[in-house]
Amino acid sequence: MGGDNGPATVLRGARMALTERPATRYVFHGDETELSALMAALPGLGTVSEIVHCDTVVPMDAKPAQALRRGRGSSSMWSALQAVKDGAADVAISCGNTGALMAMATVCLRPIDGIARPAIAAIWPTLKADTIVLDVGATVGGDSRQLVDFSILGAAMARALFDMKSPTLGLLNVGVEEVKGLDAVRDAAKFLSEATNAGMRYHGFVEGDDIGRGTVDVVVTEGFAGNIALKTAEGTARQVGEYLRAALAETWSSRLGAMLARPALRAFRRKMDPRRVNGGVFLGLNGIVIKSHGGSDELGFRSALGLAYEMARNRLIERVGEGIDRLGPLPEHAASVSVEPSPA
Repeated sequence: MGGDNGPATVLRGARMALTERPATRYVFHGDETELSALMAALPGLGTVSEIVHCDTVVPMDAKPAQALRRGRGSSSMWSALQAVKDGAADVAISCGNTGALMAMATVCLRPIDGIARPAIAAIWPTLKADTIVLDVGATVGGDSRQLVDFSILGAAMARALFDMKSPTLGLLNVGVEEVKGLDAVRDAAKFLSEATNAGMRYHGFVEGDDIGRGTVDVVVTEGFAGNIALKTAEGTARQVGEYLRAALAETWSSRLGAMLARPALRAFRRKMDPRRVNGGVFLGLNGIVIKSHGGSDELGFRSALGLAYEMARNRLIERVGEGIDRLGPLPEHAASVSVEPSPA
């Protein structure tokens, strides 16, 4: 029921996704009257769906703690998460309030044994292939153990999504030299470099420009830096698009060139379209949760559904457990970081 565009976008995206994955079944949580009317206009969706009525909707501007107090047990968001916990669904997906979703998911599903705090992972288009970047906003700050936890989670997601046996992993830092960076980053690097049979290949430190280059399959950082990097990349993509659009419309010759280059420009637009990689994965919980962008349209929500399907089909939670077992004894956590999940 959340998101900037309301439930109509969710149902239309689900109907589109059925053409690609017809074995999918949906459970929609929200206002039954509104959802039933929308579903009636989408042929075929009702036969693979059920509706669970909920009286409460978490507002997009609600603070995480406030949403948890008021929406726990009664809201559409909590109901969807409870369905995953009870085994009635394989994945929960929401376009709603990110901070509220993370807070509720953490309380309802609880972190996996061995993982202190969950992370949000994003799919990042690069010059080579898609890369996984985490954390992009769940945990601000963190010690070396949390960075190791995120490494386990990111590598497990890469194995599940990209079908890799041993993905490459790098720690985001201010330089590639071993002496640079915060103590937590250097300590995590030391542990990862000495780990064997970890289900990943530790590459070393990577810098911001390495993300777009596709230097590694997984980039690990804490949520503050990760969220800034993500929003900067999104803004840069829009900026480049606007520059290109203005340049192609500037003169008659550039407009003619744009007509001749139309197929290449379409391919460029598809590559840069953020809807293609929509969906942040909440990693480290006893259940799979996908956060679709709040402003997503039906094409973007279809992408989030595709991501959710692959995470469930490829046993993401089991792969996380395998990663924890492979690493063996992990470093101790330092003083815990007490923060609410980022609303970004």
